[in-house]
Amino acid sequence: MKGKFIRVSCPKCKESQTIFGKASTKVRCLACNTTLAVPSGGKAKIRSRVEEVL
Repeated sequence: MKGKFIRVSCPKCKESQTIFGKASTKVRCLACNTTLAVPSGGKAKIRSRVEEVL
């Protein structure tokens, strides 16, 4: 199965950002540096609200 891109909303500053669903590194918000997703050996664990799967 292929990975998908996901649009998420930062829980702290509410900024919207597009991330990869199988991220292999920690993903941080570009505006406030809050962690949005962490790698887990496959799919990334999303720590923010998912707005849309692209």
